[in-house]
Amino acid sequence: MSATVLIVDDSETVRQQVGAALSQAGMQILEARDGNEGQKMIESRQIDCVVCDVNMPNKDGIEMVRDVKKNAKYRDLPIIMLTTEGAKELIEKAKSAGACGWVVKPFKANLLVSAVQKLAAR
Repeated sequence: MSATVLIVDDSETVRQQVGAALSQAGMQILEARDGNEGQKMIESRQIDCVVCDVNMPNKDGIEMVRDVKKNAKYRDLPIIMLTTEGAKELIEKAKSAGACGWVVKPFKANLLVSAVQKLAAR
């Protein structure tokens, strides 16, 4: 059975790029435009891994991670942050919220696919 991956990003272009890379690797893709939409999808679907932007309207990625991880049901859900920012303090904030990985845009598709495959298989 293939992994189901949720891509949470306010940029349609990024969602398409990430989705293309992951679907070519045989994964099922779901998309959300912000943290609120992403959290609702996590709570209503069976998702194996999340790839999430940091800076988004309505609810940013770190807030979404923090809110999702409050629920014991999702504590082990792997969430990878995908962002243009590489600031150490932001990475630490994401990790303390519960994110398990950090990928800086522009990303190398093969590295992202490899990371998602490893995390989704847990």
